[in-house]
Amino acid sequence: MYSFLYRNIISRIDAEKAHHLGAIVIKTLGGFRSLLRKPNKVLAKEVMGIKFPSPVGIAAGFDKNATMVRGLSALGFGFIEIGTVTAHAQPGNPKPRLFRLNDQRALVNRMGFNNEGAVNVAKRLTKLQKLRKAGVVIGGNLGKSKVTPIDEATRDYVTSAQLLAPLVDYLVINVSSPNTPGLRGLQELESLRPLVSAVQAISPAKPLMVKIAPDLDDDQVVGMVKLFRELGIAGVMATNTTIKHSYLESGGLSGSPLAPRSKEVLELIRKTDSEIAVISVGGVADATDVRDRLKAGADLVQLYTEFIFAGPLLPSRINKGLTQDIRRDEPGA
Repeated sequence: MYSFLYRNIISRIDAEKAHHLGAIVIKTLGGFRSLLRKPNKVLAKEVMGIKFPSPVGIAAGFDKNATMVRGLSALGFGFIEIGTVTAHAQPGNPKPRLFRLNDQRALVNRMGFNNEGAVNVAKRLTKLQKLRKAGVVIGGNLGKSKVTPIDEATRDYVTSAQLLAPLVDYLVINVSSPNTPGLRGLQELESLRPLVSAVQAISPAKPLMVKIAPDLDDDQVVGMVKLFRELGIAGVMATNTTIKHSYLESGGLSGSPLAPRSKEVLELIRKTDSEIAVISVGGVADATDVRDRLKAGADLVQLYTEFIFAGPLLPSRINKGLTQDIRRDEPGA
């Protein structure tokens, strides 16, 4: 049904407008959580001291302002990462800024961290605390406001962290989006160390992760992982979108073409450090992909782009496939 709707209706609508229409549907679903299927209990997994109902989550960028948490949870996602949130509300880059590559099952985006700002998102998260207590895991992805100079980036991240840390289960420092000028320069170790330390100091007990780019070379990845271990960072999120593509539109590429490099970075991180938590994201499409990432060393897996192409039943299908795997492997099965 969704495939028919996508081919004949959704794919003909501007990508960002289609996203907003989809958001309305997902928000509506949030009112019917009891009617929808939750992940099987056998999928629950503890990572970073947090119990995740399923290892499959929705990546940051889909629900920038924490407006769809109830609905996304109802669809079967084991955790919802909201954001990217910046200290200052901002409209993002000029439109059009989101493009489908249907033949590749991929997207190119140059959204530019469009969001309502940390103060407004914190107000909305405050209303979701009962949901958290009921077991819904929410992550908060933090970025730098465009109006903030790079040399004041730490202050910007700290402002957002102070507001969101008490209201989410884990925080992510996003220094890898290609759509905010100068942001990726913060991945340099001399810039990253004080930034991570400052955010970490806001709430030392709150698990903190850093989201890295797939375009780093292997030595850079290894250096960052060693820094995270030194600083006691809970985990690494690998990876963001890539700018290494030949498509006409500028911006970050996500989806199927990103899968090989995303998995390479995952394997490199795990080879460098066997204990740090890793959330793998990039080109994940089905239960087989999730299974492969978990076997390669990921603790958790996120998806985004394939959710656009495959539709709202995707997380439920993946959970079902993973559940069948576990039951098949049980003694006597």
